[in-house]
Amino acid sequence: MSQKHSSMNSKNGAQALDQPDPEVTPRAGRRTFSAAYKARILAEADACTERGEIGALLRREGLYSSHLSNWRRQREAGDLQSLTDKKRGRKPALGPKEAEIARLEQENARLQKQVEQAELIIAAQKKLAEALEQTLTSNEDEN
Repeated sequence: MSQKHSSMNSKNGAQALDQPDPEVTPRAGRRTFSAAYKARILAEADACTERGEIGALLRREGLYSSHLSNWRRQREAGDLQSLTDKKRGRKPALGPKEAEIARLEQENARLQKQVEQAELIIAAQKKLAEALEQTLTSNEDEN
C-alpha cells in the first residue's frame, strides 16, 4: 500500500501522522485472448530471427513464454479449436432427445454396476457353499 505523506498542521500546531491510503485496488481478472490475437502473436514470434526479438515481443504484449509454448503445442497438435475462443460456464441445456439418451445411458451404467455386484455376491456364495460342502463331507468321513 502506498502512504500519503501529510504535512498539514492540526489545530494544536503538531504535524498530522502519516496515514495509509484507504483506496482499495480492484482485483485483477483472468485475461482471455482471442483466436485472431493468438494467431497473430504466433506468426510474429515465428518471424523473429534475431536474438532477443521474441523477448521484446513478449514484453511489448505483456505475455509469458508459457503462453507461446502452450499456443504452439495446441497448433501443432492440430487442435484448431484450441485457438478459438471457448465459452466458459455451464453447458447449454440438452434437447429432449439428447436428454433422454443421457438419462438412458446413466440408467444403463447404474444397472451394469448392480449386475457386477450381483455377480460378485453369487461368486462369493458359490465359494462359501463349496467350502461348507467340503467341511460337511470331511465331518461325515471322520465319524
